[in-house]
Amino acid sequence: MAELPTPDLPPARCSGRFTISTLLAMEEGARGPFAPAEGPGCDSAQPSLCGSTLCTRTFGYNTVDVVPAYEHYANSKGVGDPRKGRPTLADLHSILKPDPGRLHPVCDPQWSNGLPEAGPEPGLEEAEGEPDRASEQEPVRFGWVKGVMIRCMLNIWGVILYLRLPWITAQAGIALTWLIILMSVTVTTITGLSISAISTNGKVKSGGTYFLISRSLGPELGGSIGLIFAFANAVAVAMHTVGFAETVRDLLQEYNSLIVDPTNDIRIIGVITVTVLLGISLAGMEWEAKAQILFFLVILVSFINYLVGTVIPATAEKQSKGFFSYRADIFAQNFVPNWRGPDGSFFGLFSIFFPSATGILAGANISGDLKDPAVAIPKGTLMAIFWTTVSYLVLSATIGACVVRDASGSLNDSVAVGSLGCEGLACGYGWNFTACAQRQSCRYGLSNYYQSMSMVSGFGPLITAGIFGATLSSALACLVSAPKVFQCLCKDQLYPLIGFFGKGYGRNSEPLRGYMLTYVIAIGFILIAELNAIAPIISNFFLCSYALINFSCFHASITNSPGWRPSFRYYSKWAALFGAAVSVVIMFLLTWWAALIAFGIVVFLLGYVLYKKPDVNWGSSMQASSYNMALNYSVGLSEVDEHIKNYRPQCLVLTGPPNFRPALVDFVGTFTKNLSLMLCGNVLIGPRKQKMPESRLTADGHAKWLMKRKIKAFYTDVVAEDLRSGVQMLLQAAGLGKMRPNILVLGYKRDWRTASPQSLEDYVGILHDAFDFKYGVCLMRMKEGLNVSRVLQAHVNPTFEAAEHPENGTASRAAPSTSSGLHRLGR
Repeated sequence: MAELPTPDLPPARCSGRFTISTLLAMEEGARGPFAPAEGPGCDSAQPSLCGSTLCTRTFGYNTVDVVPAYEHYANSKGVGDPRKGRPTLADLHSILKPDPGRLHPVCDPQWSNGLPEAGPEPGLEEAEGEPDRASEQEPVRFGWVKGVMIRCMLNIWGVILYLRLPWITAQAGIALTWLIILMSVTVTTITGLSISAISTNGKVKSGGTYFLISRSLGPELGGSIGLIFAFANAVAVAMHTVGFAETVRDLLQEYNSLIVDPTNDIRIIGVITVTVLLGISLAGMEWEAKAQILFFLVILVSFINYLVGTVIPATAEKQSKGFFSYRADIFAQNFVPNWRGPDGSFFGLFSIFFPSATGILAGANISGDLKDPAVAIPKGTLMAIFWTTVSYLVLSATIGACVVRDASGSLNDSVAVGSLGCEGLACGYGWNFTACAQRQSCRYGLSNYYQSMSMVSGFGPLITAGIFGATLSSALACLVSAPKVFQCLCKDQLYPLIGFFGKGYGRNSEPLRGYMLTYVIAIGFILIAELNAIAPIISNFFLCSYALINFSCFHASITNSPGWRPSFRYYSKWAALFGAAVSVVIMFLLTWWAALIAFGIVVFLLGYVLYKKPDVNWGSSMQASSYNMALNYSVGLSEVDEHIKNYRPQCLVLTGPPNFRPALVDFVGTFTKNLSLMLCGNVLIGPRKQKMPESRLTADGHAKWLMKRKIKAFYTDVVAEDLRSGVQMLLQAAGLGKMRPNILVLGYKRDWRTASPQSLEDYVGILHDAFDFKYGVCLMRMKEGLNVSRVLQAHVNPTFEAAEHPENGTASRAAPSTSSGLHRLGR
């Protein structure tokens, strides 16, 4: 066999492809036209430049294929218009002959995951003079530290850390505060493990939590979680902004410089602040990332400043406010709870604290901006949870060992140690706070003063700067996360009327419209101007989201969904189930009616997607669950003995194409309904290679026709050399286990006077075969006949001439699809 001529082509890389190099083997080890030439080869194992002869494969067919496209790998095409993308099965089964029109394939540029890599491509001359153009257009990408860990830590170190944790410690005591922290961390850690598993389950693109869950577990769960999580993040923007505004209000109050009044000042400052944060977000991810690094450094400095302050001897001013450095008796007194006020309960305080632990998905929510999400999300998220948990535990223990619960703040309350009429621990240190403690009118102390960390620290303004950094960084992270999650949800169009917000702008496809929507929602909740009222709302929605995330992972695991193959080794389906159960229980313990509302919203969103069935197929765990249930029930039926009470008419109906005999289909459907099995059988007569494409093309259409007619039935066809052998195949192979037909239904043969002897013999033989295979037989006869194929064809083509050939049973040239042969069985 002579070697095919190939023109000299410019070299291009072909690594990362799979090749068909053994299609034509050479005898005696001889060197053939496709054997590797001396020099670099074109192999996926050894990336190299293609020689002039090595890019020609299998007689002009391009079998050096690109990696299948990620979006829909079944549609992966070869590159190049003049030639076929890849040989068909018919080509591979036949003897390939050279085709002069396909002798000059070009070695394609290297691709990865269906997307061309950066760099100039052969044939693009205009790109040669601009080598840096592609690199200039590359969007910003972050690693696991800057993109995930720092972002998550900043989102966790929020307003609750500085302004509410000391107060929670005073109310619940150090022991129960640690329990609240560990309960929250348990829920978030398990959710973090589930998110880590999802992020290692496949390719991760932009869309954050919604994208991860919808592509791994299906649109039903992904859509509901995406909407709830985007809304919760929008409300979290308001919570952190209100915390910032509250601190600024307190500073203004100290200097008697209120703008209007304490409540309206929070609203004014909050609206101005969230507007500035919106401007930073709109400036792009680079500016937002730089701002986050600055906030992180400020928070670290404020922590160091606080810890230094706890060991510095207390001044008289700090002692008047309840700070006495580390004291064992203060630690012992603050170790137990002392409930006060309307929020003075364990779960009331838990609902206020829990939003501080919900920043674990801040890194996952910008998954499209990460260099390697599968590595960055697990590593960064879990490290952030660990270090923030340590910081929370240390802060609650240290401040609980240094500050008493009640203090007046007046230097005139100093007394001699052991004075009469003095009650409380402070008496032993020379201070009498008895009067304000009894009236519960003390302004200072852990139970009354939200700025206790600032008072304890070595330099108060640094703590204020830390509060600003924590609140603003958390608000900024939520302000970025919510639109990105919502944008991906809008692009998928799972729900109506939200597609407007899916448009992206710039090289990073920034969701500017989503930013504006988040901004409006945040302002609406900022106007509440009460941190303790906003926090429980967020707790409920975040707990609901975490419950759904964990349950989704558990559901995918137990159903053995083919699309669920996470490589994260520390994931456990039982841990995910435990996390989901704990989240649900805590939701109802916090506010049962709010939990019912949240789950009502989830059920509505889930039901809507299930009902509308959007035109997406990402591999749903719901589909896997349905398959597993059907398989288990079908196998279980094999163990059930037959009994007359459980008898069902399971019908194999010889319809041919079902729409050709609608009366036969409808008649059988009247007694099968939802109660028993119905199979519509069709025999395609002719050569297998000719009829198999017809079978593939028409099968889906026939199944959709049955569904549109609301008939619970299956369609199946076989290819055979003659009608009787095809029906014998159906009689023997149709069905599964106990779900097998027991009745053969066919039409009455009306043309027996004019039909060929062979046709009559086949018809009668089919009846005998049915009895031989233990089938019951049902014949249906209508005066006008059953076959309406000619009417259908005439409706499609008015020039149709109803010319039939009884000798071979085929219809005229205008109706090739009636060549199934079953049109002989019931005219």
